[in-house]
Amino acid sequence: MDTIWTKTSKLPAFSPLAQSVRAEVAVIGGGMAGILTAFFLKRAGKDVIVLEGNRVGSGQTAGTTAKITISHNLIYEKLFREAGEEKARKYVSANKRALKMYGRLIQEEQIDCDFRECSSYLYSLTDAEQIKREVEAAVRLGIEAEFTTKTELPFSVMGSICYQKQAAFHPLLFLKALAEQLVIYEHTKVTGVEEGKIYTDHGNVLADAVVFASHYPIMNTPGYYFARMHQERSYVLALKQAQPFEHLYLGVDPGEDFSFRNFREFTLFGGEGHRTGENETGGQYKKLERRAKEYWRDCETIDRWSAQDCMTLDAIPYIGLYTGKNKKWYVETGFGKWGMTSSMAAALMITEQICQKESGNAAVFSPQRVPIRALKAAAVEGAKSAKGLAAPGGIRCPHLGCKLTWNPEEETWDCPCHGSRFDKEGNLIDNPAVRNAAVEGK
Repeated sequence: MDTIWTKTSKLPAFSPLAQSVRAEVAVIGGGMAGILTAFFLKRAGKDVIVLEGNRVGSGQTAGTTAKITISHNLIYEKLFREAGEEKARKYVSANKRALKMYGRLIQEEQIDCDFRECSSYLYSLTDAEQIKREVEAAVRLGIEAEFTTKTELPFSVMGSICYQKQAAFHPLLFLKALAEQLVIYEHTKVTGVEEGKIYTDHGNVLADAVVFASHYPIMNTPGYYFARMHQERSYVLALKQAQPFEHLYLGVDPGEDFSFRNFREFTLFGGEGHRTGENETGGQYKKLERRAKEYWRDCETIDRWSAQDCMTLDAIPYIGLYTGKNKKWYVETGFGKWGMTSSMAAALMITEQICQKESGNAAVFSPQRVPIRALKAAAVEGAKSAKGLAAPGGIRCPHLGCKLTWNPEEETWDCPCHGSRFDKEGNLIDNPAVRNAAVEGK
């Protein structure tokens, strides 16, 4: 996948695994979460390797809008209501720590990655009251946030939240500086994991501990993450002759949840998201381009791409032990739309857990939590899977057998159940599947 980030950076190439090896810790996945985790584990004195099925940073990290924020949509009022104040404070603490660590790490390692501090805004065109409630919850949790109707946006808003001291950067330039210090095996696809042993298409890895940082966990059991998450796609345009934005923006209204930020001379404009596998009509990029022309008549699209996000039942990532019984497997997944901040938060917490240090915020992110209020969402996921499995005919996903749907916008076969994706030839693009799909005639 080519994006503005891949076109303005060049990461080093790493060889595939050539033979079976041993390590204290094996990290599966060479995106932001996996590389950060490996980096901190190495700093802690661990013998760690990274296994990446494609190229480092080639997955969701390459498709991010690269905002480093704690403005995770309208989450804080909901956390107060559903999880309680104590857990809400731990969520804030983990993400504040992550935001601060990016700046610290960039300074320590002297990384040139277009890092800049700015504010982050969530805006609504229709409902000022929901914005005010979110501001009240955020301030109560110790966040620097304020209500305002003044923004840089090319339209007026009913209300917005301004989160101060947030940041943006070039994710692949940042990743490059860390990856160069690690032992990484690229083009090494993990096909299975057992206790203490990882199977790949290039040899086996013996590891005392395993970290699943592959965006979506590839092991169905134990853990059953396929029953506790779904995936969503979103689309981004890089525009010239649009508008320079000093700050970051995201809409919270359904159908108007557009994202705005600048990178160098480009305006990044995103939106038109949908659940993976539910895009049979296409047209997302054209819709974005039409909207962009409404805002900036003379703008020009110079790049476009899409990304995919894992959504948990309660909007909180799963970070911690893969299961309660296996004390050597760890997982980092379900980051929603906030992959950059969540990647750092996950890397810090997992490093502490593997090194047997106190991780004060870990409980709120525990994959073993059972949020009662999320049972309705779990039922919806179950119904989606049942529908996909029962659908007659068609090409089937090798993950659990759901019927794939054709995505005309990107010319891919997408799974509406769990979000695996394949190109038109059936070659795997996105997990949880680990094998190609059997496309007729291929």
